[in-house]
Amino acid sequence: MKKLLILAALAATSVGQPALAQSAPTNPSVAVQHRDLDLRTEAGAKSLDRRIWRAVVEVCGTASDFDLKGKNDVRQCRADTRLTAAAQAELAIAGATRNQAIRVSSIRK
Repeated sequence: MKKLLILAALAATSVGQPALAQSAPTNPSVAVQHRDLDLRTEAGAKSLDRRIWRAVVEVCGTASDFDLKGKNDVRQCRADTRLTAAAQAELAIAGATRNQAIRVSSIRK
């Protein structure tokens, strides 16, 4: 909210100035680190899965209990996002990307 007020104040004082360029919206994402986990073990894989789920919930957000469309959108976002992240996790577990973070990004803009 403070950023909006600051931007509004700047816009009001910069009459005659060119408009600020707006960047294209990006999908929210979170890097899920796993270097500290032993992905060769079941416990390590489960820990990674829990971290991914927390990241999925974070990037997809929530909707009000009264917003059925929003609830459905969030549910679909979580399913699609988790599926994509799970594919990356499988690669990490297999050792193909052992030292790279898993990028969890929302499919919504």
